[in-house]
Amino acid sequence: MTLLSFQSGERFIASSSEALRKAGITLTVGYDFRVYKELLEDARPDHLIGLPFDPVAHDLSENNAFWVVGRNSKGEIMHTQAMRMLALKGAKLAEYLRRSFVEFPPPGVDIDFHRSRYRAGPGSHRIAGDVCYHGEFWVGATPREFKTAGLSSLLGRYAFWQAMQHWDPDHIIAFMTNAVVYKGFPARHGYMHTEPGTLRWFINGQDAPVEGFMAYMDREDLRFILDMPLSDRSSRAA
Repeated sequence: MTLLSFQSGERFIASSSEALRKAGITLTVGYDFRVYKELLEDARPDHLIGLPFDPVAHDLSENNAFWVVGRNSKGEIMHTQAMRMLALKGAKLAEYLRRSFVEFPPPGVDIDFHRSRYRAGPGSHRIAGDVCYHGEFWVGATPREFKTAGLSSLLGRYAFWQAMQHWDPDHIIAFMTNAVVYKGFPARHGYMHTEPGTLRWFINGQDAPVEGFMAYMDREDLRFILDMPLSDRSSRAA
């Protein structure tokens, strides 16, 4: 585990802890994705676990992945997200995803993999080294409270901070549908780069594809976002 030594990480965790306390939200970080999968079956039965974090498909442990679960003051699960290191094995991200994009499908739909495709953007040709994938972001109960307090932005940054604590990655990436991106999701979370047209998923029996962006940050971006006062981010995180 690599611990942050720069002051911004300390400032962020102090301010975020106070904001979460006021909102009555408790965050738990875990590593057993079998436990995580069981939690989801009760907490978000309409949102299946994504293939990138399915313990049946991948060997996940504290060495390469973690999950975050948030509970409200009643103890109810109202938030999830997860991070996982990708095994690029010296390749650029573009090369890795050309081979492996089928491992990142949207959950709960019947994908036609023969028609679906990945398109490498300029960023993916530059991204290499230790790369972390960010997914599973879900907010269930009390969404209005989250919008009012800017907690959606806080939660995204919390996962960035945890990834820096665990692995200090060179980059963090995420995939988001066009609809989510157009609603400002990457900006609320602090992602500083997005590439359109990265993924095109065709669903069996449907003609129109589901298209998505890749969002990404490098280590300097992460430090910049974590150094930004929480009030600056939260005030924009409607």
